[in-house]
Amino acid sequence: MLAECLFGGIVAVLLWFLLSRKSKERNAGSLAEIPDVLDASVDRGTDVIIVGAGVAGSALAYTLGKDGRRVHVIERDLSEPDRIVGELLQPGGYLKLIELGLDDCVEEIDAQRVLGYALFKDGKNTKLSYPLEKYHSDVAGRSFHNGRFIQRMREKAATLPNVRLEQGTVNALLEENGIVKGVAYKTRAGEELKAYAPLTIVCDGCFSNLRRSLCSPKVDVPSCFVGLVLENCELPFPNHGHVVLADPSPILFYPISSTEVRCLVDVPGQKVPSIANGEMADYLKTVVAPQIPKELYDSFIAAIDKGSMRTMPNKSMPANPHPTPGALLMGDAFNMRHPLTGGGMTVALADIVVLRNLFKPLRNLHDASALCKYLEAFYTLRKPVASTINTLAGALYKVFCASPDQARNEMRQACFDYLSLGGVFSTGPVALLSGLNPRPFSLVAHFFAVAIYGVGRLLVPFPSPKRLWIGARLISSASGIIFPIMRAEGFRQMFFPATIPAYYRAPPSD
Repeated sequence: MLAECLFGGIVAVLLWFLLSRKSKERNAGSLAEIPDVLDASVDRGTDVIIVGAGVAGSALAYTLGKDGRRVHVIERDLSEPDRIVGELLQPGGYLKLIELGLDDCVEEIDAQRVLGYALFKDGKNTKLSYPLEKYHSDVAGRSFHNGRFIQRMREKAATLPNVRLEQGTVNALLEENGIVKGVAYKTRAGEELKAYAPLTIVCDGCFSNLRRSLCSPKVDVPSCFVGLVLENCELPFPNHGHVVLADPSPILFYPISSTEVRCLVDVPGQKVPSIANGEMADYLKTVVAPQIPKELYDSFIAAIDKGSMRTMPNKSMPANPHPTPGALLMGDAFNMRHPLTGGGMTVALADIVVLRNLFKPLRNLHDASALCKYLEAFYTLRKPVASTINTLAGALYKVFCASPDQARNEMRQACFDYLSLGGVFSTGPVALLSGLNPRPFSLVAHFFAVAIYGVGRLLVPFPSPKRLWIGARLISSASGIIFPIMRAEGFRQMFFPATIPAYYRAPPSD
């Protein structure tokens, strides 16, 4: 009897030893090993950490979660955001939203359909419709309260059992031997924790405090927006964004609900009149108000008198990443453009589609160096779409601003008249603006067609030496606007991405 008990005990110990060893080997193949941390801050079941739950972070969390990834999202503030930008989604962005299965997030938030733009200049106007004839009737732009849209996407991501949203402030990326292993963050309760995953994706927005270790940020702030909300007023062209080519720079109007219209007044430079001492109200009433459509004047003055004005710096930053094992940048933390054209969300959603497609064949994310090398393809594959939208935003802003230079003003007038011609002269540029046809060669063709059109106007009916000189300066000015932007974006990646080796990179073997 004693011998049987001893034999049974030995067998039990051997089985326990073998099973526990097998379990450890299995876990070593699927979890990041951080041997010096054994407390509650280790999340051994996470594939991807996402820092930030704005438009990019929330959409990315849902997309990766839907594909079976275990996602931990850490967001500084999970209450509804209140912003004055990120309120207009172009049709191209809406198509990406459909592709990601997030199109229902524009429902039940009083979002408004946007069918095109109306341009105003010197008492004249022209309507530019999106070329939507080839698409389903539901496809159009959407404008809304940014916070409502983000909350809908957060809620949808949180419905997935493998997506965890947590409120906390990420203070640093955790690195070990040049590989990002996770993040250090402070919870809502003030507790300092660490979270680990094979991949950390930083989407913490335009004011990112983490981007410096992942890219070389060259941030330009050409202007600021002053935001107001006009209540119970009718736009001259319903379901259209309105752009006023004012002096010194453009003014935007677009609906954000069935009863509210957003107004964004662009103020060049980084210094704006003070709201606190009344300088801003005086500037808006004396300089801006006389230039807006008369249908909006009373509501504009009422919005100023109400006093709920807010400002926001308009930043642009070309993507210039440092490929880093274990980490990736996305959204405004990675790449920004002037918000005049409303292209930011379209770029972010298009980037997520590219990244999702790259992730699909991957089962194992734990070889950080191989994954980093593979994801260099992301930076190349995104370029044609992102760079076209970025370049258009920067170039159009410079063209739309008033200038003491006669050649620049001729370019501005030529742009308005070119778009007013209709047909391919309006549908081509609007297809670029809407994200429906974001092709670099089309952008360059239309931009220089505007410049040549401007020169042609100067030479009719009879050229003179002065007009020839202005025409030459107009071409030179056009080149000086667009080529520096394209150089910053990267000519080769923008126009010839297939010549970049990373374009063909194969996924690492498991």
